[in-house]
Amino acid sequence: MARDLTAAQAFYGAVLGWTFQPGVLGGEFSVALLEGRPVAGLGALAHTLRVPVSWTPYFAVASADEATARVRERGATVAVGPLRFAHGRAALASDLDGAVFGLWEGTVLPWSIGRGSAPTWLELRTRDAFAAAIFYGEVLRWAVPGEAGCVVDYAQGQVLVGDGTHTVAGLCGGAIEEAPDPSVRPRWHVHFPCSDVDTSAKAAVDAGGAVVQSPRAGAHGYEATLRDPDGGLFTVTTAHGRPAEPVTPA
Repeated sequence: MARDLTAAQAFYGAVLGWTFQPGVLGGEFSVALLEGRPVAGLGALAHTLRVPVSWTPYFAVASADEATARVRERGATVAVGPLRFAHGRAALASDLDGAVFGLWEGTVLPWSIGRGSAPTWLELRTRDAFAAAIFYGEVLRWAVPGEAGCVVDYAQGQVLVGDGTHTVAGLCGGAIEEAPDPSVRPRWHVHFPCSDVDTSAKAAVDAGGAVVQSPRAGAHGYEATLRDPDGGLFTVTTAHGRPAEPVTPA
């Protein structure tokens, strides 16, 4: 969600080499493309909704109504929707610690996190990863056979979520049997692929953004965390997530 769609397109085009085409949702939306393939969506909604500029993951669900009901049943918040769009219905919610995420019922792209043009990795930075895993597992039906098709495991200090072939997201929080970390501001964080991390970092600064964490060897490859001119955080990496190993149910 951006404040100025044109300015956001100029920044991400310079940093990640994206091109853009109009979205089917109207003039305030566009689809970002990498080598002609969809990567992400940009919407000039932050000013309208009076929310911070941010990247928000949308999780596919069988029923937006049922998913939002499960969010409310657990004491979390549904901020917007479900609303009808051209190819489905969407809602915007936040979990029990305030991390914002979306729900989508409808047509989905034929790609998976960590594959092809898709983002390389999703990461939930939260105070209690195990409580978050229970929340998202119940809301998104991760553990229900034939629905989400996800499997969950614990490794390397975080809860890992997989699609049956490879891991797609990590939930990071307090260690086992330790109190939740009060200094963590819960949020979802997106990792995008790029051809050259150092070049993208320099381009971000030149385009009015900032480097939050300098290029370095990270858990997912060579990466850097950047901030766009309006404060939106994201990570760029030259690696496509973790090795393609199946995640087995815990």
